[in-house]
Amino acid sequence: MEPKLLSVRGARMHNLKNIDVDLPRNQLVVFTGLSGSGKSTLAFDTLYAEGQRRYVESLSTYARQFLGQMDKPDVDALEGLSPAVSIEQKTTSKNPRSTVGTVTEIYDHLRLLFARCGHPHCHVCGDPIEAQSVEDMVDALMRLEEGTKLILLAPLVSARKGRHEQLLARIRREGFVRVRIDGDILHADDLTSLDKNKKHTIEVVVDRLVIKDSVRRRLSDSVETAVKLTEGLLLVLFPEDNSVRLFSELAACHNCSISVPPMSTRLFSFNNPEGACAECSGLGVKQFFDPVLVVPDPDKSIARGALAPWGWRSENTYTGQMLSGVASHYKVSLETPFRKLPEEVQKVFLYGSKGEEISFHYQKGRRVMTTVKRFEGIIPQLDRRFHETQSGMIREELSKYMNEQICPDCKGARLKPEALAVRIGKWSIDELTRLSIDRLLVEIPLLPMNTRERQIGEPIMKEIVDRLSFLEDVGLGYLSLERRAGTLSGGEAQRIRLASQIGSRLAGVLYILDEPSIGLHQRDNQKLINTLLELRDLGNSVIVVEHDTDTILSADHVLDMGPGAGVHGGEIVFSGAVEELLKNDKSVTGAYLSGRKSIKIPEKRRKVGRRSRKVLRLKNCTVNNLKKVEVRFPLGVMTCVTGVSGSGKSSLVIETLFRYAKSGLKTREKTFSLDGTVLYGLDHIDKIVDIDQSPIGRTPRSNPATYTGVFTPIRDLFSRLPESRARAYKPGRFSFNIKGGRCEACDGEGMNKIAMHFLPDIYVVCERCKGKRYNAETLEIQYRSKNIHEVLAMTVEEALEFFQNIPPIKNRLQTLFDVGLSYISLGQSSVTLSGVRPSGSSWPRNCRPGAVAGLSIFLMNRQQGCILRIFNIY
Repeated sequence: MEPKLLSVRGARMHNLKNIDVDLPRNQLVVFTGLSGSGKSTLAFDTLYAEGQRRYVESLSTYARQFLGQMDKPDVDALEGLSPAVSIEQKTTSKNPRSTVGTVTEIYDHLRLLFARCGHPHCHVCGDPIEAQSVEDMVDALMRLEEGTKLILLAPLVSARKGRHEQLLARIRREGFVRVRIDGDILHADDLTSLDKNKKHTIEVVVDRLVIKDSVRRRLSDSVETAVKLTEGLLLVLFPEDNSVRLFSELAACHNCSISVPPMSTRLFSFNNPEGACAECSGLGVKQFFDPVLVVPDPDKSIARGALAPWGWRSENTYTGQMLSGVASHYKVSLETPFRKLPEEVQKVFLYGSKGEEISFHYQKGRRVMTTVKRFEGIIPQLDRRFHETQSGMIREELSKYMNEQICPDCKGARLKPEALAVRIGKWSIDELTRLSIDRLLVEIPLLPMNTRERQIGEPIMKEIVDRLSFLEDVGLGYLSLERRAGTLSGGEAQRIRLASQIGSRLAGVLYILDEPSIGLHQRDNQKLINTLLELRDLGNSVIVVEHDTDTILSADHVLDMGPGAGVHGGEIVFSGAVEELLKNDKSVTGAYLSGRKSIKIPEKRRKVGRRSRKVLRLKNCTVNNLKKVEVRFPLGVMTCVTGVSGSGKSSLVIETLFRYAKSGLKTREKTFSLDGTVLYGLDHIDKIVDIDQSPIGRTPRSNPATYTGVFTPIRDLFSRLPESRARAYKPGRFSFNIKGGRCEACDGEGMNKIAMHFLPDIYVVCERCKGKRYNAETLEIQYRSKNIHEVLAMTVEEALEFFQNIPPIKNRLQTLFDVGLSYISLGQSSVTLSGVRPSGSSWPRNCRPGAVAGLSIFLMNRQQGCILRIFNIY
């Protein structure tokens, strides 16, 4: 009999305080509570970890070695646990080739649809292309004016290097007398081999004839011979004007002599050489060396370091003497600010002297060598080095001076012209992927097809529509299939995975989701909730870690964690129905949901004058779906950009304002212009920062102290203590990442890993340092009776009081305290931090007191409808 409850007994992971709880199966259960109260620990580190571990352990020893092992969570007992699927709040692949279409596999079905039902067109003239039979070719040639002279050619080799000895011998052996080599008709007996270093085009002369009624049979035989030789191709040369016309049993344009490759799914894949754009290799963008990054400060002279790339300094080096030669030739000084050099000379330095030769004098010791040659240019030389080098380190260094631009050949479509010219009705595959999912749902069923094509395409289109519907149901109808997966927010990526799970139609599974409503507008929230309920109705248990009001009110069962965060949390405040939660006096969640508590709205706000002088003004914004937007951002105030999902908020703030301001600040100009969009007012700011929810570091060695920078003044303080100075201890002595002060038995980890082979690895506390990470000599140094290990064990709240009189430390800790992270330990591993806490930890790094004046900060995808996180934010 199937158990009705999921029972947890004695859960002690992280800050959980030996909790016991029973959760209903096959229902929608919401875990809520203050940030850091232990929701994610119970959901992911306990329930999911144990469910996944049990599934893996049910497999053979051979299979387990490939899947990896999960640690057993610190819990006494878990009963009624189903196989678990985790849908976490993290972005998808950062691979630039990964798109919404490829992640959801919808693009694979589109490729199949176009390969089976698409109609090829000539990518030059746009005419439809159809395969021709031998009879069709003969009919077309017989329709030529009587008396027209023509030569029938069988193209065998096209622009390929080699001697081609075997091919020429085969041509002679098969009785052909003449061959057209690189445009010249030669006698086959006179040819034995060709120049192996040159590219050659070889065409066999099959027949020469004049069009008249009596020639039809001979023409038909000759055409058939030619297409057999070439597997379907015939080239007709008209000697009177030396023009050619291509025929193909496969597909070819008669006007442009262009043949089309066979229609296969590979032709429409930008990850396959057969379909990918040759210029950008299927990426849709090209990297280029940006003059703004190569010369970041044009107010400097070349002699004073205007050129940023290493190797282009004006010292007495080879490149330095080369720059001096260019300056002498154009009668300018290397001491002149780069901005003040004539524009033509600037271009010569950056892009080379083209055809103009320059005298260069190189001094080596007492010898002076003179040479006359063209100057390659800084950017062409950097580009050449980037493509020629085999060193990843050099490529990484050079990429600092590169930017991206839309591929000029495919215009961002990623595919070859031949693939883009295949259409179903008026649509190419690229044009369909650029539509929003909402619009695509309408257009796919309306694609025009004949009876045969409809029979083939119907099941493919049904699969596409089903998958699109799942995405639309979770509130992602505004996305397009060509959108890069790396540009999706954590919430969007999570909802894509959620839609895929609904499409799989699994039952009897435990689904655990991490704040799926984040970044979703309230208008689309009900769609998401309906999706979660649908997942439940399939026969699954759904656990959602969530702060959203609507999601909590829609739950079958609510588990409220608290009462505080960190060491003050880890307990169950309430477990039961929503109606009972509203009446619970101990629950902060219930107080906000019932209206007993509310968020105070400020009565006074800073006034922003319409004619305020200090503004950032954007004009003609056209990124993604922005329609020539013009907007002013007042400085010195908090500005909120809001709107429904997909309305263009991120496109305006991050992809336009942030990107343009970041590039513009490097030029030190008041305005910055690119692709028709202009940003004004850069002289009012000094720095711009984007704070998002990216992890602060996913290694056990990363922690709030190291990430926020507070560990540096703490180590400096310990190194200046009298005992440290007597022992000559430097700040590095107090780092657990550096030899000297750390415990060498565990390399400063505090734990040692015991490999268990086919069982999960076990981590045990280091016997030498007892988990303190430092050796005994380092721990002897104390400040106010606390050693470095004891300081890292302090919470932010405790450390703030402890270092009250040390401003460099206090200021950073104060900001952590102010953003609601008073409960986390300074040395707490970053891998144990929940999604909101890395974002909060970014604040002290960028916004501590004394930071640069004029600093602009942008927060992306803040949680809306949040009732508990406000408790921290407020």
